[in-house]
Formats: sequence, C-alpha cells, structure tokens
Amino acid sequence: MNESTADRLVTAAAKLLEDGVDAVTLRAVAKLVGLSHNAPYKHFKDRSALLAAVAERDFLLLKNAFDHARRTSRSPLAALKTGIAAFIAYGREHPARYRLMFSDPELVSQGGAMEARAMEAFQAFGALVADCQATGSFPATDTKALTALIYSSLHGLIDLELGGRARESKGLGSIEAMSALLLELLSQNRILSGTRSLD
Repeated sequence: MNESTADRLVTAAAKLLEDGVDAVTLRAVAKLVGLSHNAPYKHFKDRSALLAAVAERDFLLLKNAFDHARRTSRSPLAALKTGIAAFIAYGREHPARYRLMFSDPELVSQGGAMEARAMEAFQAFGALVADCQATGSFPATDTKALTALIYSSLHGLIDLELGGRARESKGLGSIEAMSALLLELLSQNRILSGTRSLD
C-alpha cells in the first residue's frame, strides 16, 4: 500500500532527524520528498507538529514490539526480557529519534496524539510486568509504580550510554547487564505485598 503524503513527510523527517534535530526543517523535508516548500503546511501546522508525528509513530513501534514479545515468548519473564531488548535496540539504532521521544521538553508539553501513543507504549510494557507479577516472578506491589521503576531505569541507562556517560568506573556496565541485575533483584523480592492495578 502506498504511503500517504503525510506519511511520506514523517518518514522523511525521521530520516533527516538521524543527523540531529536541527536538520529537520519543513523546507528540507519537502525537498527530500520532492514537494514544494509549502506542501508540508497542508499536513502539519509547523515543524513541532511534524516532529511530534515522528515521535508518535515511533512510540507505536515500541508498543508493537512489546505486544509482539508478549504474544510470542515462552514465558512472561522471557517476554519482558524480549521487550527490554527491543527498547534498548531502538535507543541504540535511532539515538536522535529516541531523544526526541523522551527528552524534548517542547514535544512533551504538546500532549495530544503523541502523548496518547506514549502512554499506550508504557501500558504495553506494563502488561509485560503485570504478567510477571501474575506468575509470581515479581513482587505483588502496585503494577503501575513497578512498571515506572523498570521503564525509567531503562531509559536512564540508555540515555547514559547514548551520552557516553555509562562507564565501568561508575559501576555502570552494559545496559543488558544492569537490566538483568534489576530483574534479578526484583525476582528475589517477589514476596512483597501490594496491589496489581494498571489503569
């Protein structure tokens, strides 16, 4: 199926973004797609709206990766590990787009469809965590809080690595090793009590 013009513009913006956020202008995107410099304004009110569309698409990619891990893995813990691997791989393969999604204050303040997609990705990750709780692998504490702990820890580790600040001298080895340690600690404390809600 052919991409719509709006989709083509988003794809072009995502490609330009790999050279840094400053590389993304409506004029540059239009040129890459082969349209007039005014054409993007028919689909996006400004550059921020176009960047939000890039982030919205990428949050959907993460959500789909988490959902796929949940459907196809042999166990809840294996599914969570697969989801974590997808999260890490995305950050490494698309650092500029990753920073746009998680570290751009201008986009965060916009809310709207992008924020809804971000929440859907978080909830899909939360379903992986909830499954681990349901099988007794993790503490029976508040699921949303536990999801936030794991999700934000991963984000911090990815951000440190992307910024060149993850060093063995700080006790920060590979993201994979650190995330494995976190899961091991959670597994060892699975007798903690609490609720299991994920709204």
